[in-house]
Amino acid sequence: MEPTKIYELVREKIIWLDLKPESILNLSELAESFGVSRTPMKEAMILLQADAWVLRDGTHFMVTPLSLDRIKEITEIRSLIEVQANIWAMNRITAKESAALGELEKEILQIKDTSSNKKMIELDVNFHRSLFRAAKNSQLVQLLERMLGHYLRFWLAIPREIEPQSFFAETLEIIQAIKAKDEVKLRISSAAHIKRSVDEIMGSF
Repeated sequence: MEPTKIYELVREKIIWLDLKPESILNLSELAESFGVSRTPMKEAMILLQADAWVLRDGTHFMVTPLSLDRIKEITEIRSLIEVQANIWAMNRITAKESAALGELEKEILQIKDTSSNKKMIELDVNFHRSLFRAAKNSQLVQLLERMLGHYLRFWLAIPREIEPQSFFAETLEIIQAIKAKDEVKLRISSAAHIKRSVDEIMGSF
């Protein structure tokens, strides 16, 4: 298995909290679980360190802690580029992608108050990734995916139950704005969605 593939798999484990923040990573155990030697495992760790998913702790690697300062910095960037990405998505979305977004809208509308936080967050991830792809800019997708991952760690760590109506309020507005090709409404809803997200995180930690 190539180090880049290991990087992707470990990153997903970090994002979804299968590897907890500040946990020390045992390279030998991880290498064994992926069926590789320590060398590609260590190469993957170096890639993860470069993208701030892990950091060195002496001779070991540690999953980066949850950092509100990092979220604030990411939000400043996200507030600029994600709004523009959503506008590109509105203008570039294909019929197939639009139909998939409509199906996602139906799934969101059917979600129950008893649904788990993880279920709602998975829906939110699918929503964002759908728009990232529809924007048709691979470089932007990579940047937005990385920022989204850091947000996800916080949302998954929130100790209370997420209320679906408020959680998806702007999401549904964004979908409607894209359907209507309403750029003004899309800008407002996208900015409100980002602000609500960071406010909820800041208020929970």
